[in-house]
Amino acid sequence: MILAFGDSLTNGFGVRDEHSYPKQLENKIGIQVINAGVDGEFTSEGLSRLPELLEYQPNLVILCHGANDILNYVPHKEIKNNLSVMITMIKESRAELLFVGVPDYYSDGFEVHSLYEELAEELNVILEDNVLTTIALNHSLQNDFVHPNEKGYQLMADIFMQELKKISRYNF
Repeated sequence: MILAFGDSLTNGFGVRDEHSYPKQLENKIGIQVINAGVDGEFTSEGLSRLPELLEYQPNLVILCHGANDILNYVPHKEIKNNLSVMITMIKESRAELLFVGVPDYYSDGFEVHSLYEELAEELNVILEDNVLTTIALNHSLQNDFVHPNEKGYQLMADIFMQELKKISRYNF
C-alpha cells in the first residue's frame, strides 16, 4: 500500500476524486494508493496527522506538503523542521519515501523552494523537484495559480510512477 500524504496538491483540489494524482497513480500501477491529502492543511497540522496514518504500515509514502505554509509566509525554519520530523517518522516506519518539492510561488521561475533540496540532502531522501514547477509554468496544466487541472494531476501520476520505479521494490 502506498500513502499519498500532503495538502490540496495531494487531495486533488479542483478536480473530481478520480482525477487526483493518487487515484490516477493507483489505476496505472494496480496497487492501492491512499489519498491522505487535506485541502488547506499546514505542515504543523500534517505533522499531527501523520503518526496515525503510519500505523497502517504503508510500504511507501509520497510526501508532498508545504504549499500552504509557503503561500502564507510561515517561517522557512518552521516548515523545514516540520517536514524534517515527518521524514524521520516515515523513515522510522521503514516505509520507502518519495519526497516532492513544492515551488516557491513567490520566485520568478517557480523553482522548488530551497528548503526541499536542503532536507533531501541532509536526510538522504529522494527528491522529485520538477513536476510542480513544470505545472506552475504551464497554464494548460493548471486549474489556478497553485493547483493542477486533470492533465496536471495526470502528469504528477506519470512522473511519480517513473520515480517509484527507480526507488521501490515494487515492479510496476
